[in-house]
Amino acid sequence: YLGKNFSNSDVKKEIKKFKIKKFKQSIKPSEIADLLHKGKIIALFNGRMEFGPRALCNRSIICKATNSKINNSLNKKLQRTEFMPFAPITLETHKSKMFYNSKKGNLASKFMTLTYRCKKKMIKISPATVHVDNTARPQFINKKQNPKIYGILNEYFRITKIPNLINTSFNMHEEPIVYTPNDAFRSFLQSKIDYLYIEDFLIPKK
Repeated sequence: YLGKNFSNSDVKKEIKKFKIKKFKQSIKPSEIADLLHKGKIIALFNGRMEFGPRALCNRSIICKATNSKINNSLNKKLQRTEFMPFAPITLETHKSKMFYNSKKGNLASKFMTLTYRCKKKMIKISPATVHVDNTARPQFINKKQNPKIYGILNEYFRITKIPNLINTSFNMHEEPIVYTPNDAFRSFLQSKIDYLYIEDFLIPKK
């Protein structure tokens, strides 16, 4: 997470610029987890932007991974034509229950750059993130690494007993990953994503 930081004041300027009337501040992780459990799709904008080849939950779109057919519907919401399965974020404390040889690549696995063979339980409960050869490319999450997404994923696990969510990059088709609050609002309003969770603000689609 090496990109520039943006403050709540920066976000408020964009709320005013885009004439956003409905929003909520000071959101609990359990509130986001409950929305995810209900099938809502949430765009995340949090702290410094990721540096590297993968979205690592500071500029990501997350949703539950229980529906194997969400690939097409989510790509349509983002005006994408991609056909590859989405990658999962997984609680690090549950990785051995989801993947074979999960202790290998301990550092690289935090950056979503390795594939692992999925266990039967992973294939059953999170099929939307599993490739045709029964592998997946997870990002293992712990509290120290990213407290905000850990809190959300941990609450989602508490509700559902599923330690995985879909994580894909926060961008529209043929556009780079969002960087600034202005990028985030513009992409969110163009898409059919249900919520934008940007710093301390939760904004529903009108």
